[in-house]
Amino acid sequence: MSVQITIVGLGQIGSSIGLALKAHGVNVHRVGHDKDPQAGKEAQKLGAVDDVKYNLPASVREAKIVILALPLAEVRETLRIIAPDLQEGTLVLDMAPAKATVEAWAKELLPPGRYYVGLAPAINPEYLHGTDFGVQAARADLFERGLIVVNAPMGTPANVFNLTMELVSLLGALPLLMDTTEADGIYAGMHVLPQLVAAALLDTTVDQPGWQEARKLAGRPYAAVTAGAAYHDDVLSLAETALENRENVVRLLNAYINSLINLRDEIEDKDRKAVLARLTGAWEGRVRWLDERLAAEWLKGEAQQIDAPSFGDRVNQMLFGGMLADRQKQRK
Repeated sequence: MSVQITIVGLGQIGSSIGLALKAHGVNVHRVGHDKDPQAGKEAQKLGAVDDVKYNLPASVREAKIVILALPLAEVRETLRIIAPDLQEGTLVLDMAPAKATVEAWAKELLPPGRYYVGLAPAINPEYLHGTDFGVQAARADLFERGLIVVNAPMGTPANVFNLTMELVSLLGALPLLMDTTEADGIYAGMHVLPQLVAAALLDTTVDQPGWQEARKLAGRPYAAVTAGAAYHDDVLSLAETALENRENVVRLLNAYINSLINLRDEIEDKDRKAVLARLTGAWEGRVRWLDERLAAEWLKGEAQQIDAPSFGDRVNQMLFGGMLADRQKQRK
C-alpha cells in the first residue's frame, strides 16, 4: 500500500502540491481535505488528490506526512483537532507566513513523537502576476524555479529534516534553510507589508470624498496596488499575521511611512530633482528585482536529484522503520 500524504487546504498552494507530486512521479497516495466541499471536489477533478475525506480527523489518521496549506487563522485549530489522530512518527508541515507562531503552536499541541517543520514557498516567477486564486490557480509547476524556505525547530531528528528536504526538492523547488527570526523578518516585508499597503490605499480612497466619481475612473495602477488585498490572505489571517509578527511589521511600517513623508516633502517643496531621483530609483529597483527573480541565477547547479518512485519507501523507513533509533539522532 502506498504511503499516504494528506493535504489539508486545497487552494492554490495545497492543490499545486498534489499536482507537483503527481507530475514528478512520487509514489504516494494523496488524500485531500478542505472545509469547503466544493474545493475538494474541484481538486480531485483536477487530479491534485486521489481521494477527498470530508472528516478532518479521518483524513490524517493513516497519513505519514500531513501538509497544512491553510491561512494562518485556521492553523491552530486544525492542529488541535488533528493532534489526537496523528500516528506516532507523523511529520506535520505547514505553509503559513508566521513561522515562530506556528512552531509554538505545534510544540504546544502535537503529542510526543510527532514532528513539525515549517515551510514557506516562493513560487515560480512566471505566476507572480496571476490573478486567479483557489483551486483554479493551482499548477503542477508552481514551485519550479522557486525556493521553499525550511524552518526546522531545534531538536528536529536528522531523518525528519532530510525527508523534508527531499519532499521540497520533489515539488520542484530549491530548499532554503532559514531560522524563524530571519524568516519572519523577511515575510513581514515581502508578504505582509504589501497587503497592508493595499489596505491603507483602499482605506484612504474608498467611500471618501470624491469616491462616487473616482470609482468610475480608477484604472490599472489602482487595481494593481490594491490587488495585494484581494488575491492573498483572507482578512482574518492577514490581521493575525500582522499582530503575531508585530515587531517586524511595525518596524517596516515605520520605514514605509518615513519614505512616504520624504516623498511628500519633496513634492510639497517642488523639488523636481529629488522627486525624479526617488521615483527613478524605485523604478530601476523593481526592474532589477524582477529580472533577477525571472533569471533565478541562485538556482543554477543547486538542484538535488531525488529518486521519486522510492520516496514512499523512504518515508516508511525514515519515519516509522527506526523511530527508537531516530530519537537518539537529534539535529542540534
